[in-house]
Amino acid sequence: MTPILRNKQLAHAVLAGLMVAGVAAGTLYARPAAAQDDNGHVLIADQFNNRVIEVDRRTHQVVWHFGNGSDLPGPHSVVGVNDAERFGPLTLISGTGTPPGLPGCSDTVNGCPDNRVFIVDPTGRIIWQYGQAGIGGSGPNQLNTPVQALFLISFPRHLGPHVLIADQANQRVILVNFNHQIEWQYGTTGVSGDGPNQLNNPNSGEVLENGHILIADEGNNRVIEIRPNGQMVKQFTAGGTVSGAAFASRLPNGDTLIADSNNNRIVEVNGSDQVVWQYFTNLQAGSNPTPLPTRAVRLHNGDTLISDQFNNRVIEVTPAGKIVFDQGELNMPGDGFNQTNGPYDAKQIGDFTGLTPPFDLF
Repeated sequence: MTPILRNKQLAHAVLAGLMVAGVAAGTLYARPAAAQDDNGHVLIADQFNNRVIEVDRRTHQVVWHFGNGSDLPGPHSVVGVNDAERFGPLTLISGTGTPPGLPGCSDTVNGCPDNRVFIVDPTGRIIWQYGQAGIGGSGPNQLNTPVQALFLISFPRHLGPHVLIADQANQRVILVNFNHQIEWQYGTTGVSGDGPNQLNNPNSGEVLENGHILIADEGNNRVIEIRPNGQMVKQFTAGGTVSGAAFASRLPNGDTLIADSNNNRIVEVNGSDQVVWQYFTNLQAGSNPTPLPTRAVRLHNGDTLISDQFNNRVIEVTPAGKIVFDQGELNMPGDGFNQTNGPYDAKQIGDFTGLTPPFDLF
């Protein structure tokens, strides 16, 4: 395996990659996502196929992928991938692992762990990694079921390139630098709860423009907004109805978009926690009755891109609820043309509407 780049090498690799791509870090995401093509490619964490795929939405063709399908983590594989993000020419991938009894894992007793977050270049070479392949833990350079990660260069009082990780089974969200040091953390390691500095299976973390951190606290059925010092500012539950908060993002209009997984819906709430929009993914004929959608991101055009996990598809719906794009066949898992298996995350490349941008946050 090619040695993994570290520290300054990675920073140089990121900038060099952007230069090769013909863009500058300061301008790539400084412009509104409106400038991006609404028919742009979609990056999908194809969970049970153990791969990340980039799809041309017009042809449904896979134009790039990482992961050879193996259920053993390695330099060319990812197991139970739950999240992927493209920044410039690089891709950040969360190797979450797969519990026993679910597709994509041959070990029905112990499951198939991965426990890594890593960055790959366009050729699929891992250039940075946090966590050890197949080993779960909470010690130095260890993770336990990382479900989401994002790259950013501007975290409050921690400038420079970092990776924010929702380290689920360790009950924490952590900020890691390229020296593999944890510089910030919310959640007491290994302690599940709903009190101060406690989380219960955190499923995502986003850094907001105001410097606060928005966390989908899945097991506590809530989304919390905290200051960097850990003080809670707000809590969102859609009036106490959320069950299994799988993801949350802050929209440009100030509302909060939540993947309310156990209710099979995507729900948007305003600052007073009132429901202003919702979409259920299990109402279409032939749907899995409990598809457990895991991710929803609002696109710049106003539509919502939804990872409809156990319906084995990614869909884009208009504000009126009309499906205008789908990747994957409804409730039919597969790895062939226009097929996915438990897609956990999907994002339109270059559109960071409501999400933490890699560059130019503050």
